[in-house]
Amino acid sequence: MIRINIPANHVGLMIQEGQVRRVMTAGKYWIWPLEVYHLYNMDEKFLPSEPLTVLQQNEELAAKLNFVDIADHELGIVYKDGNYHEMLKPGRYAYWKGAALFTFVKADLRSCEIAADIDPALLEKGVLTPFVRMYTLSTFEKGILLINGVAIRPLSAGNHYFWKNNDVISVMKADTRQLSTDINGQEVLTRDKAQLRINFTVQYRIVDLQKALLENNESERQLYLQMQLILRELVGKSTFDELMENKDSIAAEAHAKAVESAEKLGITVTSLGLKDIILPGDIKDIMNQVLVAEKRAQANVIMRREETASTRSLLNTAKLMEDNAMLFKLKEMEYVEKIAEKIHTITLSGGSQVVDQLKQLFVK
Repeated sequence: MIRINIPANHVGLMIQEGQVRRVMTAGKYWIWPLEVYHLYNMDEKFLPSEPLTVLQQNEELAAKLNFVDIADHELGIVYKDGNYHEMLKPGRYAYWKGAALFTFVKADLRSCEIAADIDPALLEKGVLTPFVRMYTLSTFEKGILLINGVAIRPLSAGNHYFWKNNDVISVMKADTRQLSTDINGQEVLTRDKAQLRINFTVQYRIVDLQKALLENNESERQLYLQMQLILRELVGKSTFDELMENKDSIAAEAHAKAVESAEKLGITVTSLGLKDIILPGDIKDIMNQVLVAEKRAQANVIMRREETASTRSLLNTAKLMEDNAMLFKLKEMEYVEKIAEKIHTITLSGGSQVVDQLKQLFVK
C-alpha cells in the first residue's frame, strides 16, 4: 500500500476504464501501488482527460463541480472572485466549488445589442474586441441606429458597442451645432424687370433627426434649394426701389418663410440675412447719376437757404441803423477800424489845413 496526501483545496480522482472509482478530498489516503490517481486544484477549471458527460455521472464528483454549457450562438464570460478570468467559446465546461468563487455571464450573439450585465470595462479594455464592433459619436453629434436597414433607436455622443453577427449595422449621424451656408450670386428679376445678383447667408441647426435623416434625403441640400426659391419669390414681387428701401423687412419676411419651410426638414433656421445686392453696370451708372443729382440739389437748397438768412440779417441791421444814428456811427467806425488795420503807412500833405480837415471828419 502507498500512503498519499491530498493538500487543502485540492481533489484527487481515481479513474479506471473511464469511470470515477474514488473521489478524495483533502487528507491522507492509502492506495495500491498500481492504482493511479489525478490531483486537481480547485482554484482552476476542471480539465479531465475523460469526457465530462461521462464523469458527471458520478454524483459525488458532480456535487463538487459547476457545469457551464455555452451554445453555438453564445459567448461565456468567467469571473473569478468578482474579477474577469477568461472567455469561453461554445462547449461544455466545469469549475470546482472550492475556495475561489466562479461566476458566469452568457452573451447571446444572435442580438446585436449588448446586455446590461456585460461589464463595459471589458469592452473598453479590448478583451471583447474580436467579438464586438464599435461606433463613435462626437460631443456635438447625434445618430440613429439602423439594423438590417431598420431604424431602431437614437444614439447620443460617446462610444457604442454591438456584437458581431450576421446583422448589418449602420449609424446615421448629424452635426447638432449651429451651421451656416452662403447662397451666392443668385440672379433674380425684380417686379420692374431689373436684374440683380444677391448674396445672402442662412444659419441653422438640425433638431429632429427623424425628419432630417430618415424622412428627407439630403435635408441640408433641400434647405439650400428652398432658400433660393423663397428669395426669388420675395424679390420678384418687389420693385427695385422697394427692394433698396426695405432690405431689412424683406430679410425678416424671408426668415419667417424659411422657418416654416425648414421645420418639415427637421431643421430650425436661427437667422437669415442679405449680405450684398450687386447691380449691373448700366444700373450702377444710373444710380450714381441719381446720387450726384440729389447731392447737387441738396447743396443748392442749402446755399439758397444761407443766402436768404444772410440777406434777412443785413435787412434787419439796416433798419436798426436807420432808426439809430449812434448805431450807424458805431458801424461806420467799425469799418474804418477794419480799413485802418490794413494801412501800414499814412502820408499827409496839405500843410496846416490837414488837422482842420480831420476835425471836420471826426468831430460833430
